[in-house]
Amino acid sequence: MNKERYLLVVSGPSGAGKDTVVRRMREKHPEVEMSVSATTRAPRAGERDGADYYFLTHEEFERKIRAGEMLEHVNYCGNYYGTPKSEVDRRIENGVGVVLVIEVIGAANIKRLYPDATLVFIMPPSVEELGNRLRGRGTESEDAIERRMQRAAEELQRVDEYDFSVVNDDAGRCADELYEIWMRRRAQG
Repeated sequence: MNKERYLLVVSGPSGAGKDTVVRRMREKHPEVEMSVSATTRAPRAGERDGADYYFLTHEEFERKIRAGEMLEHVNYCGNYYGTPKSEVDRRIENGVGVVLVIEVIGAANIKRLYPDATLVFIMPPSVEELGNRLRGRGTESEDAIERRMQRAAEELQRVDEYDFSVVNDDAGRCADELYEIWMRRRAQG
């Protein structure tokens, strides 16, 4: 059994619903574990350190990069985001399914390191709906939303780099499809 097949990488533009889809999938399949990413952005309301993200200062994050403790990382809209290597390796070595919710540059890095990982791109139903979702959060300025929309346009051009893409027009259906894709891939290896 190829242990890399236990790794599922989910990407998509900000506002596509990646976290919601993965949360729904994990509600139905609690055996699936999430990799907790690290970031330098401020926590949003309700987010907890060590559960939603490891919230680090820029200096702490850069120290971890230099020490080789980050599997992948990127500076996205002025903040670092990345995956601690230990979060992935201990799980796949034990045959535990692990999900990474990361952006496209990080996903490309993961695919280089773990070629048999399954990469799925979550698509919004439309660009207009994506903007509505970002504005509906009420957490960012219009300027920040415009930067995210520009970034989304760039990310959407990279969908062909993924093994699969799924449109999130219904989070429950999308979660089921995501899980089915992953299980089919795991069964192949």
